[in-house]
Amino acid sequence: MGGNELKYIQNAFDTNWISQYGSNIDEFEKSLENYLGNSSYVTALSSGTAAIHLALRLLNVEEGDFVICQSFTFVATANPILYLKAIPVFVDSESLTWNMCPDMLEEAIKYVIQQGKKPKAIITVSLYGMPFKVEEILNISRKYEIPIIEDSAEALGSKYKGQLCGTFGDLSIISFNGNKIITTAGGGILISRNAAAKKRTLFLATQAKDDAEFYSHSEIGYNYRMDNIAAGIGRGQLETLEKKIEQRRKNHDFYQQAVKNNNDIELFSAPNSDFYSNYWLNTVILKNDFLKENLKEKFSQNNIETRFLWKPMHLQPLYKGYKFFGDNLSGTLFDTGLCLPSGTNLTDDYRARISNVLQNEIY
Repeated sequence: MGGNELKYIQNAFDTNWISQYGSNIDEFEKSLENYLGNSSYVTALSSGTAAIHLALRLLNVEEGDFVICQSFTFVATANPILYLKAIPVFVDSESLTWNMCPDMLEEAIKYVIQQGKKPKAIITVSLYGMPFKVEEILNISRKYEIPIIEDSAEALGSKYKGQLCGTFGDLSIISFNGNKIITTAGGGILISRNAAAKKRTLFLATQAKDDAEFYSHSEIGYNYRMDNIAAGIGRGQLETLEKKIEQRRKNHDFYQQAVKNNNDIELFSAPNSDFYSNYWLNTVILKNDFLKENLKEKFSQNNIETRFLWKPMHLQPLYKGYKFFGDNLSGTLFDTGLCLPSGTNLTDDYRARISNVLQNEIY
């Protein structure tokens, strides 16, 4: 926590607004709109998953429609496609950013068009805080006139050519789950490009209540609005965002030094100066079988938690029956990768313990 969260939570209690209305929600949305710029209209919601679901609704995705989705991601990116009984088509990663491969994306689009329908949307991800190949993906989107839903759940503060992630898509989402750079305990936002889309989002997120004196409902809505207490946490967290990004990037600098003399460990890093990552998670690729089999256990023996990379959607039992375009690069990354401790609370003592494993205990 950054320090002022309790002040804003207390304000919610003092004003007796603790549910889905109140000044914290309004101020949190305004602060995010100012931070993101680029004509961003922010609606605060209960989760990033809810934001993706509503983004699909705003694009009129229905049963039987095709939605192209990055395969290498957390399952929450893809699940809302199934909520609407639409059909996911998964696209593999490219090697520089680990995000959606433009060449495979175009193949997937052509395949869907051959089925007699154009994809309703493309969901691209900035994985682990690394921006996707923005220009190439957007060019394909414009060429085929297919809107982009930008999943920047993990990429608050990341930039491509100086522009913040969350501002590239026709609709974009950011998550404030408990493991993100800033949190509202749970929660997320949907970022739209105009006031009309924000109004529609708010309508759907509050049970789609018609404009009437009584409770009238003409279409399906959802209980997806963020509450005033959670938004208060977010206001306090947002005040410390730049510091938290600096701390995450400092972790990356630490790992660069820790593995620089080990040719068997490759740290995932921005490919060039166009890409500015918040390094939400620092991840490595292990280049020999011994490390693949033993490094995670070595860390565990030293009471240091590591985790596997996301298992791609096309390898998940839930999604194994859906079309996939690629060479399984994302599957290879899953087989050879590891997520390392990356929290903003890593102390020098913690780093020393991690460094000791990486430099002295792994062989």
